[in-house]
Amino acid sequence: MGQTLVRLCKNDKSLVGITAAMPSGTGLKHLEKAMPDRYYDVGIAEEHAVIFAAGMATMGLRPFVAIYSTFLQRAYDCIHHDVCLQDLPVVFCMDRAGLSANDGPTHHGLFDIGYLRCLPNVILMAPRNEDELADMMFTATQHPHPAFIRYPRGAAEGVPIKEQPQALEVGKAELLRNFSHSGGHKVALFGLGNMCRVAVEAADALAADGFDCAVVNPRFVKPLDSGTHEFLGHLAELVVTLEDHALMGGYGSAVLELFSEKAVPTPLVRIGWPDQFIEHASTQDELRRKYGLTVEALVAKVKAQFAESPAASKLIGMA
Repeated sequence: MGQTLVRLCKNDKSLVGITAAMPSGTGLKHLEKAMPDRYYDVGIAEEHAVIFAAGMATMGLRPFVAIYSTFLQRAYDCIHHDVCLQDLPVVFCMDRAGLSANDGPTHHGLFDIGYLRCLPNVILMAPRNEDELADMMFTATQHPHPAFIRYPRGAAEGVPIKEQPQALEVGKAELLRNFSHSGGHKVALFGLGNMCRVAVEAADALAADGFDCAVVNPRFVKPLDSGTHEFLGHLAELVVTLEDHALMGGYGSAVLELFSEKAVPTPLVRIGWPDQFIEHASTQDELRRKYGLTVEALVAKVKAQFAESPAASKLIGMA
């Protein structure tokens, strides 16, 4: 993120970076070193960081505010009234969105989708890899609205990063794998952000057992790609949403609302974190295994759904 921001700043003099005592953790140390006059650290004062950014945005600048997802909650009132209500072009880079093992329950960023998607004027994105993160950062500079990018702590996917980021179509998902119409049970897997890899690996495992799987990288939680979700929802026998976020109020809830509104009858399985504060652990894998956010758990859940009677409940939440 930090290196991409430096590249963007070289091409756009209106961009600045702001953090709240998190220059190393967010990567803004790269901007501090390369362009110290475009870098601001306001200390442990998230509310001030957001209002400071809002003020800059009213004067023609486009601030990138880099704050951990969990600590951005401290500035929620400021996001609401000072940025979103005024529809200001502030970009929020939310590091540690999702599980943040080794830091304890205070650092898990499991609630940002829930507290952001209810606000008007918001563009809310989640990249599946580091190259798409760069694309989303560039995309955010092309639109005059508040933009939020959530991405996890930990090693990236290891994909090459383009020299020049590309602007994404706002509110458009990416279809990674379509149905092959092979005759097996049709399952549509929507893997948000870092859960996209889990969706792809689960699709491979299910295909080996005769299932016909489509895989989608949603990219945008808001605006949600209603067309892609509804279209595949009608084609599939089962839809699964995966997110590194609390189930309550998250991405799966947004899809559930859409299916209710559009009368999509297909059963929906939502996979994410339960309605509780997740404890400390030494690794993310340890907690994912415990709470069922693994490829193996997903495959078992899909198979169990087809083993159930037709009268079984059509709406399932899993954690």
